[in-house]
Amino acid sequence: MNKIFHINTDNVNTLLLIAGHQKAQVLKQTFLSLLLLLTLANSYAAQSTTEPASTQQASINSEESRMWITIGERRFAATLADTDAAREFAAMLPLTLDMNDLNSNEKEADLPKALTTDTYRPATIKNGDLMLWGSRTMVMFYKTFNTSYSYTRIGHIEEAADLPQKLIRRRVQVTFSRD
Repeated sequence: MNKIFHINTDNVNTLLLIAGHQKAQVLKQTFLSLLLLLTLANSYAAQSTTEPASTQQASINSEESRMWITIGERRFAATLADTDAAREFAAMLPLTLDMNDLNSNEKEADLPKALTTDTYRPATIKNGDLMLWGSRTMVMFYKTFNTSYSYTRIGHIEEAADLPQKLIRRRVQVTFSRD
């Protein structure tokens, strides 16, 4: 009887070792899968809200990066971003656009020609942001809000607090100039 018990014990131990090894393999595979998913999710989150290096913040108060935006009688100072699209846009100036309202938070108009794009997801649009949507649509934002859309940075209007009052009409004529 002892021998049978001993054989059963060996079989049980062998089965436990096999079962334990299989469980360990399953746990290891599960852990590695979760680690991979977390790494990918973290990478995507960082990528989707970070501006590309070429579109970091607009240069500050450089004469080269300054432009003016005139709406009616009000003239706003704006700073161009350090992007190819902003430089291409500046080369078009002076430029007058008839801008239409969209979503009660932005004015948009098609440009005469397409610009180079370097899109990113800003997460938050700020009052006064000047962005390129697609390769040809200039967008002037006059409210701050969250977004999931991607844009190419063109610049930012300084002291834009009264911008919403100037853009109240559905359609407005906006002149962009360097002087």
